[in-house]
Amino acid sequence: MPRTALITGVTGQDGSYLAELLLEKGYRVVGMVRRASTENFERIAHLRERLVLRQADLLDQLSLIDLVREVRPDEVYNLAAQSFVPTSFQQPMLTAEFDAVGVTRVLEALRLAAPEARFYQASSSEMFGKVRETPQRETTPFHPRSPYGVAKVYGHHITVNYRESYGMFACSGILFNHESPRRGLEFVTRKVSDGVARIKLGLARELRLGNLGARRDWGFAGDYVEAMWRMLQQGTPDDYVVATGVAHTVGELVEIAFGVVGLSWREFVREDPALLRPAEVDRLLGDASKARTVLGWQPGVTFPALVEMMVRADLDRLARR
Repeated sequence: MPRTALITGVTGQDGSYLAELLLEKGYRVVGMVRRASTENFERIAHLRERLVLRQADLLDQLSLIDLVREVRPDEVYNLAAQSFVPTSFQQPMLTAEFDAVGVTRVLEALRLAAPEARFYQASSSEMFGKVRETPQRETTPFHPRSPYGVAKVYGHHITVNYRESYGMFACSGILFNHESPRRGLEFVTRKVSDGVARIKLGLARELRLGNLGARRDWGFAGDYVEAMWRMLQQGTPDDYVVATGVAHTVGELVEIAFGVVGLSWREFVREDPALLRPAEVDRLLGDASKARTVLGWQPGVTFPALVEMMVRADLDRLARR
């Protein structure tokens, strides 16, 4: 019998890469989707025939219990979230419902209906926020700087709590920024790759960005989902930082992206104070030593290769239109 994996947030960037990985490994993959007036299955369109999709909602406890009872998963990957930091300042309550209380609802559904299932929680480097040490590791104290970061800290701690209270196999992956051509257009890496492609194709004249000095540890989402899977294959549940260990500024991102199409970024990029966050996170840099040692995981795609992959994908997409 193939193992069954349940993925919440299967239509997102990470969900689509994880679904691909698990299908390759012979899993039966069930994706949880919310009932919505417009369905966005673009990222999993190429997998639709091989996936089982089921409706449930992180905001509705009973739907989650029913789903777990029906699916009987061996592994559960909770990737569903309100994942855009600026939106969390505008919708702090909704962000808390999805990213904090929603995690508890999934854990509670598993405790009641599938206590043997292995659980992965998508934690975030945004939990470190105003960092106490660089690089950040599993033991670094949290100081979140956004409602998103605060909600993720709750989600992280409630996962640890269910592990310690009920003996559940529950892990958290503290993932640093991870990008791909499937990243949402609102995120800065994709905003840049899309903007560069539009400028190159004559569809736009400028690219407006916020803090060019902000530093992030950026990796490839396709590499990072491998770490999620590896966490649930261990003998004991634990939490792991997943990162490249190399930080780059938004300015470097911009320079590489424009270089891919042979343009000088200074001619087209405008800094816009309106795009700055109320509280900025200046320097996130991850130490993934534990993941390398225990999980045998390491990133495969370099930062320049990632940026080029994203720019070329957006050029292809826009040229086709």
